Amino acid sequence: MVLPLGDVEKTRIVPIATYALIALNVVMFIVQTERGDEFTAAYAATPYEITHNEDLTEPLELVVHNDAGPPRVRVIGQAAIGFPVWLTMFTAMFLHGSVLHLAGNMLYLWIFGDNVEEVLGTVRYVLVYLACGLAGTLLQVAANPDSVIPTLGASGAIAGIMGAYVVWFPQNRVRVLVFRFIFLCPAVVTIGLWIGLQVWEGIGALRHVGQSGGVAYLAHVGGAATGIFVALLFHDRAQYIRARNAASEGWFEGPPDLREPETPI
Repeated sequence: MVLPLGDVEKTRIVPIATYALIALNVVMFIVQTERGDEFTAAYAATPYEITHNEDLTEPLELVVHNDAGPPRVRVIGQAAIGFPVWLTMFTAMFLHGSVLHLAGNMLYLWIFGDNVEEVLGTVRYVLVYLACGLAGTLLQVAANPDSVIPTLGASGAIAGIMGAYVVWFPQNRVRVLVFRFIFLCPAVVTIGLWIGLQVWEGIGALRHVGQSGGVAYLAHVGGAATGIFVALLFHDRAQYIRARNAASEGWFEGPPDLREPETPI
């Protein structure tokens, strides 16, 4: 088992947006638990609904082909919503399939979100989070626009945050649990290997996308790519933040002029 536990480098802000996003995801999972599968099916993002602008309201039967055995029939739940179906690409970001799904996503957001929020600022950070989640969902939808299997989770958005983090802070040390031992690894190794695995698994999943559930690897890839693109736009500001924080800790001999650079709006 390999599991990140936290990063060593701290920020100089209180990451209000990161905490708020974690709280919102937890609250929505509680609502899901109380409302049941119909609520989850209604507010998850179903590719067919989005590409055909049609709200599916009745359960569907899907024939699932399995290389290891005969085809089987799977019932896919659906439910009506009270707003345009394309908005489910946003509501789906705050839904999760299980406690472990939620816990894993929130752990990654807690570890990497504060540093990214410090660079972007609260408002831009939330917008980038949503943009990465949207990009991930769009890639997943584009891979099989006729799929009736709902997609949900914050993974695409968080993959984007991780993508930005690894571009800006590749040498930041991350505590990683490897079986029973804890190691300090550079972020470029921890996150780089994770992104590489998502790309590999995403390519392998192309054959079966839309035929079964499971991990939406393509959403991770789309989100990470978007986060990396944003990171390149704000690279100068990230370098300024890193130099400022390092100087305040007394170990960085940087230039005397640490004026904040101009950044895109």
